[in-house]
Amino acid sequence: MKQFGKWNESYGVDKAGLRNLGSVHWNYRFPKLVEEALVRKEGRLIYGGAFAVDTGKHTGRSPKDKFTVRDATTENTIWWDNNKAMTPEAFDLLHADMMAYAEGKELFAQDLYGGADVEHRLPTRVVTELAWQSHFIRNMLIRPEYEELASFVPELTVIDFPEFKADPEKYGVRSETCIAINLTKKIILVAGSSYAGEIKKSVFTTLNYLMPEKNIMPMHCSANVGPDGDTAIFFGLSGTGKTTLSADPNRTLIGDDEHGWGENGVFNFEGGCYAKTIRLSEEAEPEIFATTHTFGAIVENMVIDPITDIPDYNDGSKTENTRVSYPIDFIPNASLTGRAPQPKNIIMLTADAFGVLPPIAKLTPEQAMYHFLSGYTAKVAGTEKGVTEPEATFSTCFGAPFMPRHPSEYGNLLREMMEKHQVTCWLVNTGWTGGPYGVGSRMPIKATRALLTAALDGSLANMDFRTNDFFGIQVPLSCPGVDDKLLMPRDTWADKAAFDAQAKKLAGMFVKNFEYYLPHVDEAVKAAAPKA
Repeated sequence: MKQFGKWNESYGVDKAGLRNLGSVHWNYRFPKLVEEALVRKEGRLIYGGAFAVDTGKHTGRSPKDKFTVRDATTENTIWWDNNKAMTPEAFDLLHADMMAYAEGKELFAQDLYGGADVEHRLPTRVVTELAWQSHFIRNMLIRPEYEELASFVPELTVIDFPEFKADPEKYGVRSETCIAINLTKKIILVAGSSYAGEIKKSVFTTLNYLMPEKNIMPMHCSANVGPDGDTAIFFGLSGTGKTTLSADPNRTLIGDDEHGWGENGVFNFEGGCYAKTIRLSEEAEPEIFATTHTFGAIVENMVIDPITDIPDYNDGSKTENTRVSYPIDFIPNASLTGRAPQPKNIIMLTADAFGVLPPIAKLTPEQAMYHFLSGYTAKVAGTEKGVTEPEATFSTCFGAPFMPRHPSEYGNLLREMMEKHQVTCWLVNTGWTGGPYGVGSRMPIKATRALLTAALDGSLANMDFRTNDFFGIQVPLSCPGVDDKLLMPRDTWADKAAFDAQAKKLAGMFVKNFEYYLPHVDEAVKAAAPKA
């Protein structure tokens, strides 16, 4: 077997069961990986030097094809209501067949870290059959110093073979696509999908499982830090403004997607960013836009002009989930350490299309846990087929697909960390005011930024507050640069009775959704429920 590059020669790919390979390319940096991908015709260079790829029929994750091995380790620790089980025997059979498939092949291996906190990082080896996927995960995880590679020993190994098709009958899976996580053996197998986001999210899922054992809160969030070391955490589902609002030119970006919060403060799980590019504009997000014209970035499933080689950011004909992957240092104000002090503020973002939540409100630790377990936002009419009026969406912990443990474990950790470090939590509505979607208007971004600035610099906490009648949350009566009327949603509606009816309706949705969690929370959290 031929091997190229730098690696720990005493801990090779045979430790994961890979044998009789044609060759292994170890820890190449992106110029060499781009060369290899071009030779293999895996994609092409476009204007500015980014590498463009198409991921075939899978242009996003396949959550219905993700499985966790159910064994003595995981039987009582995995949230099985949310995670599909695979038997150890089925995993071993899949693993053996994938190892046999790999014999004689040319593979790429990367040794990387999940987690910027040196005490708690997860050494991870990723083996792929595509050069561009090796490039992708090198962009996304944390890259060791060159000298570290000679002694690198992985704790987790991810093996990704897109061309291997899983047999549903043989392995007890749903389709030819399979993401199988074995938390006992610390091996993840990805088969039948070229979507590289599966690699990233499988590592994140593993960290979500391991970190609570160390009393570290894993979070699907973005984070930034001010010049005085005042760290802020931003939770929010797609469309709530998480990426936009955390990208503040006056604050340093820690990361845009996955973090841990422990005794050493907040730390990024990643060394890169994976940003959506659909309808991306240079005016609205100049830093992210610039990465799509940078050598080393990978753009996925974008329509590229055949003459100019420039992407069409508005064309979602392949998928609305067009993406760009790049190392975090491609962003000018990003942290190079991926670490920050204990947070002072938590921001929970929601785009309330019902138009009843205030633009900002302060939450108690119990209310924060309630809203964290709820993970609310709303779809607006027209975003999906059949959605004709605002529709509530609840994704627990603001990231249900990646939560292997029961949500109450993460919720309790959040409350404990907030109380221990005296963190203020704010619920911020970036949705509608003056009426629901179709009647009212979108919350002014200028007002949202003014409220966030006041929250993060501490001045908003000193204002007078009033308790919201329906949700029991504390709403400031005023804020510099913001119309007082905007702070009280009912005052922005012409029809007050319609507002009351809409607020009761949304409160009822919260209460119904939370019924599942009632057996797992204490009375203080139950009391944080809205008044339906």
